[in-house]
Formats: sequence, C-alpha cells, structure tokens
Amino acid sequence: MASNPPGKCCTVGVKHDGESTGADIKVGKHAAYLATPDPAKAHKDTAILFLPDVIGIWQNSRLIADQFAANGYLTLIIDLFNGDPVSLNPQPGFDIFAWLEKGTNGDNPHTKEYVDPIVVEAIKWLQTEKGIKKLGSVGYCFGAKYVARHFENGINAGYMAHPSFVDEDELRGFKAPLSISAAETDQIFPAEKRHRSEEILKEVGQPYQINLYSGVVHGFAVRTDITKKHEKFAKEQAFYQAVQWFDNFLL
Repeated sequence: MASNPPGKCCTVGVKHDGESTGADIKVGKHAAYLATPDPAKAHKDTAILFLPDVIGIWQNSRLIADQFAANGYLTLIIDLFNGDPVSLNPQPGFDIFAWLEKGTNGDNPHTKEYVDPIVVEAIKWLQTEKGIKKLGSVGYCFGAKYVARHFENGINAGYMAHPSFVDEDELRGFKAPLSISAAETDQIFPAEKRHRSEEILKEVGQPYQINLYSGVVHGFAVRTDITKKHEKFAKEQAFYQAVQWFDNFLL
C-alpha cells in the first residue's frame, strides 16, 4: 500500500464558517456541487473534479470548491457515496469499515466497484456538458484513491491531501503530474508510506511534489481547527499548493 486504510481520523474535525456561493446540482442521479468562476477570470475549457473525504459534500468542501472557482477553475464536487456520507464526528462505535463494505443501512456499499462508475460519470459530464478539455482532480483522504484510479479516464493533473488506502499499483498507474500534501502526524499516510510513494513516483517519471506540513494531523487540508494559527496556515498553504500545481500543469 502507498497509504493505509482509513480510520477514525478520517471522520473527525471542525466545521468552518462561511457562506458557499456555488450551486447544488445533479449529475445523473448523483448529488453534486458546482462552483463557477467569474467569466472574466475563468480558465477556458479547464475544470477541477473534487473527490471528497467520507464527509462528502458539506460546508467545508463547498468552501474549498468556491476557492478553486475564485482562482478561475470550474469545480465539481461529486457525491461518491450515493447519498450516504459519514457525519462529521460520528457517534462512538461508528465502524468505518462496515460503512465502506455495506453502507449505513447495509445496502449501499462504498467500495471501488460502486465508486468508480460515479467518478467516470462525473468526468464524462464535465467533458460533454461543460466542454472540458483539461481536467485536474483533487482528492482528499478517501477521494485520493479515485484520483489515482482515473488517470486513463481523462485526468490531466492530480492533487492529493493526506491520501487514504491508495494501492501502490494505483499510484504507479497515475501517469500525470501529481502533487501531495502530507501531515506530520498521520497514521494513514505515515513517513514510511510517504517515502515509499516518493520511490514509486520517481519510477513513474512524471513531475511530482510531496509537501510535508508540521503540527497538523490527517484531514488538516479540509477539517483542521483554523482558530489555531499554525493549523490555519497549513490548511491555506496546502490549498495554494494545489492551485499552483494546476496553474503550472493545466494552463
């Protein structure tokens, strides 16, 4: 594995204040959120597909998508969980592995066999409905796996923050520029997995970047406590890292 399976740290964090400016839409039968840039600043024929953590489409992810749009990128968050995301800070005893395998009610799995078609549908929607020719994708925690898995379906550049359960072969198969934000303290993407990822990306031979942020934990790029100065700085810098990566490799 290039990163470990998900754990409790994938579900906890802090909700951020702010008013989202995008639109809740449907992509086929799936819920989605579309953040649209000012036409005067928009990057033509270019978009970002936002593949979220297990909390799905919620306040924090919407605000991040809005910020990508403010930087000129049409940004689509797709519901990877068929209406069954994990609630932020779930009750004690929540079993994330049972949720992955069967969903909350036992009939809605969230394994790759079910998630992959949703990602493909979102990519095709951006290409056909929005005329997108250059596609970047961001994956936070759970979503990082599906950035790696869908290079061949049209992703031209990728960004991952604190990736969760990405297989080595999946990482090796992403043959496009890839940037990763990593937390100093992260049992899902610890130092040994980070170093192994470096080895794999060097083998692949595409441009890559792995930035390590001190004083933060898994999930910091989405769910950190921004009332703490160093955590807020790390979250903001991870976002700028993604924007600068796409500015260089998509435009």
